[in-house]
Amino acid sequence: MIRPARPADLGRLRAIQLASLAEPWDGLLEPAIDGPPVVLVVADEADEPIGYAVAIPQDTVAYLAELAVAAGHRGEGRGSRLLTALCDRLTADGFERLELTVRADDERARGFYDSNGFAEQERLPDHYEDGAGLLLARPLQN
Repeated sequence: MIRPARPADLGRLRAIQLASLAEPWDGLLEPAIDGPPVVLVVADEADEPIGYAVAIPQDTVAYLAELAVAAGHRGEGRGSRLLTALCDRLTADGFERLELTVRADDERARGFYDSNGFAEQERLPDHYEDGAGLLLARPLQN
């Protein structure tokens, strides 16, 4: 089930963040739990968070700050369902596009986002300390 985040989720979400992401965004989850303007959706199994997606809105565009799924639940379509739920929420809120950055050499992430409707917009040569990034975007249907 995909649902909005609850304050009680914070500890589990932080554990997923630290275990799943090479470069977790420190301090992102706390304001996201509090709700707007940051949008946070949670994948839940037996009332326990197993993944999340966070978007930061600006004007008509939202930025996908993080998407993470617990190791034992990867490859089950949870990430795609989180992304779909997030896009549905952003569309309902009137946003026109969702953007994100990904490492240029991360073929797995690029394949995932490509299969979920994202397209490369721009190469960012010095985006990461140790390499290039790509700006990807997906239109949101209104």
